[in-house]
Amino acid sequence: MTAARVRLKFQVGARTLAGVSRRLERLPLGLEAVLSGAVPVLPPIGAADGYLVTSLPAAHLDALTGAWPLTAVRQRYTRHHVDLARGHEAWMAGLSGQARSGLRRKTKRLGGTVRAYRSAAEVGAFLDLAIPLAARTYQARHGLDAALSDDAAFRRGIVQAAREDRVRAWAMCVGERPIAYLCCTGQGRALRYDHVGHDPDFADRSPGTVLMAEALADLFGDRFAWFDFLEGEGQHKRQFATGGTECLDLLMLRPTIANRVVLAALGGFEGGVALARRSLAASPLRGRMRTLRR
Repeated sequence: MTAARVRLKFQVGARTLAGVSRRLERLPLGLEAVLSGAVPVLPPIGAADGYLVTSLPAAHLDALTGAWPLTAVRQRYTRHHVDLARGHEAWMAGLSGQARSGLRRKTKRLGGTVRAYRSAAEVGAFLDLAIPLAARTYQARHGLDAALSDDAAFRRGIVQAAREDRVRAWAMCVGERPIAYLCCTGQGRALRYDHVGHDPDFADRSPGTVLMAEALADLFGDRFAWFDFLEGEGQHKRQFATGGTECLDLLMLRPTIANRVVLAALGGFEGGVALARRSLAASPLRGRMRTLRR
């Protein structure tokens, strides 16, 4: 592994107010590693300032940090997944009655058609269709990694992955107009929820939810063992997942004075933000401030 510069952010919601750079060895755990039950082995640290381990199962926290003097949990979340060995019928039966009826209602109301893409040529055509849409999505407007990129190197990488049978992609269209897309890449036996977006003009019709359900229906019987919803929470992840692992992102720094100051500052800032949120939640002005933001 090669250490890289990582910006540790002083962040309120999606807004970054400041940041401190550290050179870190990054250890992002794939779903197979998360589900294996094995404690990850840290690579040599070299000249790096420390490690950033993402999607570490919470149960492994003490085992990994036992002798490490300077650590901080950056965030906690459930890493949701779908066990594709269950089959579509069993997966549908596992949804609540309300979820099934809501999905049927949304699908009928949307009235779109889904196109699936798999080969390199098909994925090239998918990118031609989806990249212009991606520029209009929430993910692109907020600079999120989930947005498709129009970068030539990114495109070449996705097409090459398709040649290796590591891409599954779908587009939801109303007539000939694409209104939602999903592009997933394989990592071992898991298919990752990598790139997703929908046309904001159709947001009230839940095109992303409908497309996700259609994509999962396609995947039962595919070569992948799991659909990996990756890090982070989301109502659709909780609704569609068949399981989940409590995970966290762990920062481990060398015990220098500078690093101690950085962690103390981050901890103090995030504690202040959390206190402010709790105070706002209890304030009678909360509803008025929401009205003003609208």
